Amino acid sequence: MTDGEQIRVPAVGESPAQPAGAAPGDERVDLNTADLATLDALPGIGPVLAQRILDHRSTGPFTSVDELDDVSGVGPALLADLRELVRV
Repeated sequence: MTDGEQIRVPAVGESPAQPAGAAPGDERVDLNTADLATLDALPGIGPVLAQRILDHRSTGPFTSVDELDDVSGVGPALLADLRELVRV
């Protein structure tokens, strides 16, 4: 977590809310909450690149999918492949 983030814990028996910004049934990976294993499972992303994404995120959350281009090892072709699989 970073300063200012909030976590909502549902009451017993209450249905968990969908993450902010996510539509019901949205199966895309959230770049700001995904762990290393989830990122590693994306096509074209291995453990090293997944760690670079986490390292980039440690300086602040992603505000757009296009910011993946700022991560070393993610170029235009990989970004195009990932665009429909990830969200912020």
